Amino acid sequence: MGYFSGTQTIGILGGGQLGKMLLTTTRQWDLNTKVMDPNPAAPSRIACNTFVTGDLMDYDSVVGFGEDLDVLTIEIENINADALVTLEKKGVKVYPQANVLMIIQNKCLQKKFYKAHLIPTAPFQLFDSKNSLKDAVVRGLVSFPFVWKSEAMGYDGYGVKVLRSNQDLEDVNNGPCMSEDLIAIDKELGIIICRSPKGESVSYPCVEMEFNTSTNQVEYVLSPARISKSLAKKAEALALKVSKAFEHVGLLAVELFLTKEGELIVNEVAPRPHNSGHCSIETSYTSQFEQHIRAILNLPLGNTQNKVAGVMVNLVGKEGHNGPVHYKNLDQILAIEGVNPHIYGKKETRPFRKMGHITIVNKNLETAREIAEHVKETIEVITK
Repeated sequence: MGYFSGTQTIGILGGGQLGKMLLTTTRQWDLNTKVMDPNPAAPSRIACNTFVTGDLMDYDSVVGFGEDLDVLTIEIENINADALVTLEKKGVKVYPQANVLMIIQNKCLQKKFYKAHLIPTAPFQLFDSKNSLKDAVVRGLVSFPFVWKSEAMGYDGYGVKVLRSNQDLEDVNNGPCMSEDLIAIDKELGIIICRSPKGESVSYPCVEMEFNTSTNQVEYVLSPARISKSLAKKAEALALKVSKAFEHVGLLAVELFLTKEGELIVNEVAPRPHNSGHCSIETSYTSQFEQHIRAILNLPLGNTQNKVAGVMVNLVGKEGHNGPVHYKNLDQILAIEGVNPHIYGKKETRPFRKMGHITIVNKNLETAREIAEHVKETIEVITK
């Protein structure tokens, strides 16, 4: 294989923190890499062989970037998928495949995909505009409260909102969208599946996610989830069913809801490294980032078992702070056993911007959760 200390090149569309963490493996294995991102100061610029500044949604830019590559992958969904189709026709191995990405980019298509493949998901209705949704509310076809989701360009909690009144509905963006029944949720769970071109699949232990209710961002990820073994097996089986339906290559992060009635339903998926898998760097034998590289190069997939329990806490910019970043009290948390900070390399902070994460490992999951809360209360992401 000509990748290891060779001339074959892996391309990554997107140069954020996920790309930077993918590049940890490529540097360890001496793989040649090329990254494109619209931000010339993107975190990945320091870890790749070649960095290109370019618009990920521009057809010509993506085709021009990818046509001399051997393998191309992504670290964000907001990519010009038509360009990926062209690159596939040119013989570039594109993972996830363009057809997979096209479905996942569009939340409405994604929901229709689940329905067609008999995958349990929250009941939903599709609308071509905000006005048609408003009309459905007036006619009693949709009732408050419900979840509004924009058809496209949603990411990391954006483009998703619980609407409880007509005023809430007025405040959302126009354009194609869906209404989704507001499910009574007991826990939000996640499972990452990795699949190779030859069809080999592995699954990571089910994790539990705790969300900030105001920003809809993940605050904590607990690995493994605090659920029964039988429920964990059901979650794994459902995630594998989703993976098999998509026939993707690489990672697929499957977000699940455990309802108050004890049922498991699929919320959304992401065909890339995911926030819910960051724990795997410390907790698993094979991190999600290494696993993704293994998959897209058609290498044997690695062991996904946990070596130790872990809790991840996201580091986000403090409200009211915009400008050069300062990590207040980082030295204090480094004095705590089992604390592993990951700073993404973004020089400017703003409210709720993901600036890093910290994984706390411990033999006891509840102890790790307690330390994680202390860490979150201690460190502040502020301006200098």
